[in-house]
Amino acid sequence: MPMRTKHPVYRHDLYSASAIRDTYPHYAALRELGPVVWLSKHKVHALPRYAECKRVLLDNETFISSDGVALNPIANRMGQGTTLCSDGEDHSRRRSLLAHRLTPRALRTMHDTVDQQAAAVVTAAVAQRTVDAVDLATTLPMSVVPDLVGWPQRGREHLLRWAGATFNALGPVNRQALRTLPASLGMLRYARDVVRDRSVLEGSMGHDLLRASDEGRIMPTECATMMIDYLAPSLDTTISAISSALHLFATHPEQWRLLKADADLVPKAVNEVVRYRSPIRGFSRTAAHDTDIAGVPLPKGSRVLVLYGSANRDPLEWDDPDSFEIRRDAARQLGFGQGTHGCAGQGLARMETSAILRALVERVDHIKVAGTPQWALNNVIHRLERLPLELVPA
Repeated sequence: MPMRTKHPVYRHDLYSASAIRDTYPHYAALRELGPVVWLSKHKVHALPRYAECKRVLLDNETFISSDGVALNPIANRMGQGTTLCSDGEDHSRRRSLLAHRLTPRALRTMHDTVDQQAAAVVTAAVAQRTVDAVDLATTLPMSVVPDLVGWPQRGREHLLRWAGATFNALGPVNRQALRTLPASLGMLRYARDVVRDRSVLEGSMGHDLLRASDEGRIMPTECATMMIDYLAPSLDTTISAISSALHLFATHPEQWRLLKADADLVPKAVNEVVRYRSPIRGFSRTAAHDTDIAGVPLPKGSRVLVLYGSANRDPLEWDDPDSFEIRRDAARQLGFGQGTHGCAGQGLARMETSAILRALVERVDHIKVAGTPQWALNNVIHRLERLPLELVPA
């Protein structure tokens, strides 16, 4: 196809185990090649720079999600009927069903509870002194999100594994995706059982969805996929952000001192963590008609890969992008997406991450790395699997 000769080709596998563990050199090489790069291994046009990623995210009429956002046809077929893989009115209808749960006003009512839970989590961790910070990062989202979505207590012990698998399935069909496929199907089965048995928690998002289904506003089958829609992203991305924040403050003690000296920097710090270590590597979109990006023609049906993690380190957009600097104004980072598909739960993710940081600032003098961190092998979620830290009490 002649279109591929018009822009550079990258032959490395962006989803190999080694590239997943250390993606940033790949991102730098891609950005160096140009605004649109053909990934020959995955047959997709990658967008490694900020301007093009933002343009695609904001133009949801040209670059659609309803053909799926994964890099494989199986997940794109299975994703039909989810909020993530819908456009236009269909997308608005699905989001509007639960939007009231995540408005600033609704989140304010949860503020004190989240702060109290964060304080308890951090107090327990400081008493232990040496902890796996991924466990610390997991505790708060696991105590907030399943209740909000309405999952019954039974089966919650599998939620984390299932959520990770759901993201793995959105990459190419590789070892990681195949290894975790049974778990992502397990989550769907469980969600369908919850809907069938009507065992969702009273007054939760799941409860809202069942009511919408009873009133004929959504199909009963949509209840299960929409519960997963809100659960999987709310767990893994927040756990990624909190554990990355802990790792970054352990390895950048001067930034930790800045935060200790001025807790008002917490919101900026959260944006900078998400910019510097984007929890989501990338999702794809499909061109709805012939178009072009940065002068590169893209025929209808072309799939483009929006690389959030690379855009957030683009030197054309950021001064000194590879330095972690919490006084930076990183509010325009793309880690939560942008436009109509911007992350619906980002307010909650910010609230939980901020609550943990404030609790740490009050109780911890400094944070030390206490062992070798390990990155999780996941096609889409960029997060630590293990992070041994010592929390030195204030």
